[in-house]
Amino acid sequence: MVDSYQNKQMDAQEHWMIHLQRVYYPVLATIGIPSNIACFLIFWRRKCMLSKSSTLYLMAIAVADTAVLLYIVVLEFCVKLYTVEPFWSREPWCSMRDVFNYGVYNVATWLVVTFTAERFLAITTWNLKNRICNSRSAFRVIGVVFVVSHLLAVPYYWAYVSVYNKNKQKWVCIYRQDSPIEYGLAMVTIQTTMSHVLPYIFIGVLNGLTLRQISLSNRVQVAETCRSTSIQKVTPLLRSRMRKSVMLLVTVSMTFVLLSITRSITQFILRTTDMYVDREDYRLVINVVADIGTMLSLTNAAVNMYLYACTQAKFRQEVIACVKHCLWTGCLVRNGPSSCPAGHP
Repeated sequence: MVDSYQNKQMDAQEHWMIHLQRVYYPVLATIGIPSNIACFLIFWRRKCMLSKSSTLYLMAIAVADTAVLLYIVVLEFCVKLYTVEPFWSREPWCSMRDVFNYGVYNVATWLVVTFTAERFLAITTWNLKNRICNSRSAFRVIGVVFVVSHLLAVPYYWAYVSVYNKNKQKWVCIYRQDSPIEYGLAMVTIQTTMSHVLPYIFIGVLNGLTLRQISLSNRVQVAETCRSTSIQKVTPLLRSRMRKSVMLLVTVSMTFVLLSITRSITQFILRTTDMYVDREDYRLVINVVADIGTMLSLTNAAVNMYLYACTQAKFRQEVIACVKHCLWTGCLVRNGPSSCPAGHP
């Protein structure tokens, strides 16, 4: 009875941010993981009018986003919010946790950048398109991104230590207090640059150059249409594809920046401050803002595939066909052929 009363008192004293995260992260994982798996299977088994290299990049992004949701959302945040002492509070998991977390996060981020670069080269450079935008090059780039991203996360192995907190009577994984400020500054600078600054620059520049190329192509098409009636039939189709490409590029780049910028700023502040900040003390505004930024940033892993793929009509048709097929199969298993609609997708 006493323990139950104490637990109720602790629940009543919990900050609203904790309650929000307890709901948000399980919902995010529930929505994001199945959608990423479904996208991977659709790209693997179906033809969505995409090149082989683009399909490989989209499949790799789906795998990376699923890893982010599993490692960071499920194994870290959900376990932390629903258990008294998470398994990664003790060694060796305390030291290894951020190596895997930052590794998969970097992979997911840079696969988006490389896919944007691949699409830029496919649109703007016909000479390099056949040599670079192929399956072999895609496999190599994906492999390099995976290896380099995890190597850049290795320094985090020495950044955290497991200690026993007498006040809370449990083991906690905290940032090393005896680490030099230069060490923390170097790690945060490298991670922020690799995860936020450089992706912003590359995506912004590539999208800007792509928009410029599309604008120039539209001018050329208009001029040629005025001289040739045969091209006039093709021009609307090309313009439609360009509009879809522009909408996809702008949506992806703006979503990535808006969802990631808050976490980038708050993490830099938390890791470079001279005094120790208790991340569980929500009386500090920086902790509330930092957690909101993390929630927004991790949302990228659940919506990225929708931004890249679900805006395409062919992909939507494949999703609808798969849903209809699953519903028809379920009806067939439960009720038999006589109770289900004739035929199936």
